[in-house]
Amino acid sequence: MTPILLPCGDSAVTLQFGESVDAGANARIIALAAEVEAASASGALAGVLDIVPTYRSLLVRYDPELVRGADLGERLLALAARPPSPGQAGRLWRVPCLYGGEVGQDLEEMARMKGLTPDALIALHSGTDYRVYMIGFAPGFAYLGGQPEILHTPRLPKPRQNIPRGAVGIGGQQGNINSVAGPSGWRFLGWTPLRAFDPDRAEPFLFRAGDHIRFHPIGPDEARALEARSAGGETIVTPEEIRT
Repeated sequence: MTPILLPCGDSAVTLQFGESVDAGANARIIALAAEVEAASASGALAGVLDIVPTYRSLLVRYDPELVRGADLGERLLALAARPPSPGQAGRLWRVPCLYGGEVGQDLEEMARMKGLTPDALIALHSGTDYRVYMIGFAPGFAYLGGQPEILHTPRLPKPRQNIPRGAVGIGGQQGNINSVAGPSGWRFLGWTPLRAFDPDRAEPFLFRAGDHIRFHPIGPDEARALEARSAGGETIVTPEEIRT
């Protein structure tokens, strides 16, 4: 898969891998981001300021006083031309989710839309292995791919004005975990006490592009207990290492 090099103003370039959402392309982008970061840290690639992997592209911001965009682009294309490395260790998060209720306000309506019972919809949603394709829109906001086609649902025609942190939703073919409270047109099935973004943590973003997520249903009592522990700064879930 040969990427296309695209200039982005006078201080960034993008390597675009294809035109569609593809797990293989996304894995290559994430691996390339790690290679660029390592080369920058070692001094082999000068002038790199930021690296942003997305669904199908890698954006690299640079300091034009330290490197020319054309030269950096050639170096990035050379890195991308190397054979992909073997599957690397990834992370699997088992995310507790309280389905329905005040936050999961769209659960029953979505079940009716799909001709399912709420329990059947929960079983489908929680029985899926999701891939974190990218982090964006808000700090730590995780875009999830891999959900069954039956769960693909258009966003609401009119966004709600305040959806809380931790809301678990669906928008089109994507899933999400809200990292901060705010307006949203996604349809929400539940809520997790996991904090995807916490500026007081050593690593503020909990999830990374390339992680895998599986939701598991919990009840209100367990959700409240986990939220209290999370609010106190306790780590309530640690990821498992998997081969990707």
